[in-house]
Amino acid sequence: MKATGVVRRIDELGRVVIPKEIRKTLRIKEGENLEIFTDSNDQIILKKFSFINKIEDFAQKFTDSIYSFTKKNIIITNTDEVVAASGPLKKTYINKPISKSLEIFMNRREELLEKYKKSIEIIDGNEIEATYVVSSIISNGDVVGLVLLFSTDDIVDESDEKIIKIATSFLSKHLED
Repeated sequence: MKATGVVRRIDELGRVVIPKEIRKTLRIKEGENLEIFTDSNDQIILKKFSFINKIEDFAQKFTDSIYSFTKKNIIITNTDEVVAASGPLKKTYINKPISKSLEIFMNRREELLEKYKKSIEIIDGNEIEATYVVSSIISNGDVVGLVLLFSTDDIVDESDEKIIKIATSFLSKHLED
């Protein structure tokens, strides 16, 4: 564990304030859920909770299945990082933090089909020219991630858009169960 040198008092309701600097560094936003663990040394461990991480193995098989059909790169993210990826660029993106632009898109809760090559930054510092379709995964009214299908060679079209709509709808319903 890394010491921060920060000490906080527990208030009368049992609350502890996590300093802004730590929240910013760990990308913890207002309203997000934290999981609470204890270890054998009587330490309390807080971890960002991700609904998508609960189905990580399933998500990987899901992207593999979509890739086998479309032959286009596909990723599934939670609100912070890429949790599943398939296609030639898989190793570039898997388990990497998502870019600020994807985070902003995710929070807009909209679907976008870009038929003409356009610059997109999927992870910080890695901008590519691609056609793509992207859609947010919404579970119980909260944005929990997104699905992005993209190609640097082929054109992404309406049939790919339908596949991504089905994928996000399925993942949303799966997470709500």
